[in-house]
Amino acid sequence: MSAPSSLSGHPALVFLRSLPGRNRVTLAAGLILLALLLMALLAPWITVHDPLALSPANRLRGMDGTHWLGTDAFGRDLFSRIVHGARISLMVGLGVAVAAVAIGLPLGLLAGYFRPVDAVLMRIMDGLMAIPAVLLAIAIVALTQASIWTLIVAITIPEIPQVVRLVRASVLQTREEPFVEAAILTGTPWPRLMWRHLMPSTSAPLIVQGTYICASAILTEAVLSFLGVGIGSETPSWGNIMSEGRTYFQLAPGMVFWPGLALSVCILSVNLLGDAARDALDPKLTRHR
Repeated sequence: MSAPSSLSGHPALVFLRSLPGRNRVTLAAGLILLALLLMALLAPWITVHDPLALSPANRLRGMDGTHWLGTDAFGRDLFSRIVHGARISLMVGLGVAVAAVAIGLPLGLLAGYFRPVDAVLMRIMDGLMAIPAVLLAIAIVALTQASIWTLIVAITIPEIPQVVRLVRASVLQTREEPFVEAAILTGTPWPRLMWRHLMPSTSAPLIVQGTYICASAILTEAVLSFLGVGIGSETPSWGNIMSEGRTYFQLAPGMVFWPGLALSVCILSVNLLGDAARDALDPKLTRHR
């Protein structure tokens, strides 16, 4: 009887029980996302089989001690391909989020501060938003050589207008604050005004928006790869693994299920962390709950 009581008093379990239900979900999402990041970084060391090694004699094998998740139609180890595929998905998600924020932030600051720039720039952003993101990405990839950098550029372009509109709205609101008006009246140069007074007000919404852009980019990359216009099959990604597995779904459903599960868990974790960041950075929203 002493073992269960000592286990129930473990500091980690006491800490988890003390957390509200929402915080437990956020903590679980953070741990899952951290595990996926470590899995992507340590992929060559935690996998036994080469994800590109063909073995026709072992094609469409089920789960066993040698191939934990089975093999695909070419005899490649499915577990190794999923682990290495996490690198592509996470690299695209983080790359698109960073690029979209880095480009959209200065454009949004200019649009919110200068009225003539706003009139021209926002019409361009409206035009980009009118084009479906997946179709625009397909067109860009079709005109260039498919690679991970092409995918990042193709997915980033449709995400930029969202960042610009968010930053612009924040700047328009902050411009009416007394401390900004005082800085303008004292002759503060506009670059310094943007850097010290306007840009800090955009940090909280940008952090939240960045998480949603990351999740959206991961999903878009999977969709493009599933449609055959993303990363080639020589580079494993969750999307092209599912694309290859749909033909053999009745024989080997794990070829679609396991990468789909990894994709769903990754996107859900990122979105949950985005919700937690929104609640933490918006005190008004926290009080209303």
